[in-house]
Amino acid sequence: MRQSVAVANAAGLVVGYALDSLLGDPRRWHPVAGFGRAAGALEQRVYRPDRTAGVVFTALAVGVPVLVGAAATVATRHRPVGRAVLMAAATWTVLGGRTLRHESKVMGRALRGGDLPTARRRLGHLCGRDPSTLDEAELARATVESVAENTSDAVVAPLLWGAVAGLPGLLGYRAANTLDAMVGHRSPRYARFGTPAARLDDVLNIVPARLTGLLTIAVAPTAHGDRGRAWRVWLRDRNDHPSPNAGQCEAAMAGALGVRLGGRNIYFGRSEVRPYLGDGPRPEARHLKRAARISGAVGLAALGVAAAYPVTVGRLAGAVARAGWRDSRLTATLGNTAGSAVRRPPPPTPVLERCKFRECVVMEHRKATHSLNLRGVAGWRGLRGVVGWGGVVGIVTCRTMSDSAWLAAPGADGFVGRAVWGGGAR
Repeated sequence: MRQSVAVANAAGLVVGYALDSLLGDPRRWHPVAGFGRAAGALEQRVYRPDRTAGVVFTALAVGVPVLVGAAATVATRHRPVGRAVLMAAATWTVLGGRTLRHESKVMGRALRGGDLPTARRRLGHLCGRDPSTLDEAELARATVESVAENTSDAVVAPLLWGAVAGLPGLLGYRAANTLDAMVGHRSPRYARFGTPAARLDDVLNIVPARLTGLLTIAVAPTAHGDRGRAWRVWLRDRNDHPSPNAGQCEAAMAGALGVRLGGRNIYFGRSEVRPYLGDGPRPEARHLKRAARISGAVGLAALGVAAAYPVTVGRLAGAVARAGWRDSRLTATLGNTAGSAVRRPPPPTPVLERCKFRECVVMEHRKATHSLNLRGVAGWRGLRGVVGWGGVVGIVTCRTMSDSAWLAAPGADGFVGRAVWGGGAR
């Protein structure tokens, strides 16, 4: 059953990615837009200009989608088809790869046609900069930087969290990333209130951003980029960006395209000066189509990683974790009962095998999901047995002279066995 669920998760990621690639974002009734409205209403109720209120806001706004995803996971744990359908729908909802590439291409066409008013209006679909004074080069730079960063935020990170944590990972990540876009910036209103959401988003993107940078380097030749140059720029410049994650993506993109990113960014009411990333000229309209192509190739590569995870590393990690948890419980119980007298348990209905001379095999367990193999040697003073459950974990002794005796093996769930031996053994 676990294998079926793992396959269902992987299939759901693939189908959801295909739906996003073919259809893009829903034009009406987009769930993420609905979440944004609900989060805005919650903000009005809990807002105070301090971090404590921000923690409460973030915990509620992210916790509810995670709980919804967890409930759906439990409800479909024995229904692989239902799980795959829900994973596909959630993946389609949280991804934004097609829309991102479309906006990049639209911006490129507007800039190539010299239509700066249209390009300035379209920039708001990608980032929050003030486009009113930006020229062609600055509009192109803003687009390339947004495509690079949002390839991680809107494609790679959702896929990875969906692979690792299933439905709760998909919904929880998208909620956290949406909150960061809403309140995670350094405006006077959100300087303290938005800090918890921004920090949570930073933590959730640590691995996806670095994977995005590496995949960008790997797929650079698909857009006539230089993989070696992208690698050198990424190593040199990725940590110069004030964001712990955006620089990973932007430095790799700058190297892949052979352009220089960074500089002065003007937002509504404030400006920031970013360090330069990469070598070469400032981006132009011709670079936007190549950036979109790289973004698409990175998304496909990330899909391969994400789809393979549930049926490979995910299953192995889950098996190891379950085994470690069971062993820790058993070890703790054996340690707590070491040295104590063995108590006679209530008589179970034992599964017995007839004993050989001086030797018997006992098979009995309180739970049907496990088995106890206990082999003991009968002597004049009693019976001594070794408990095995994935290896030797303890020794039990029954001190008796009777023809039959109960053996209680202390364990995580309570082992019970019965030893029987024939006349020659005594």
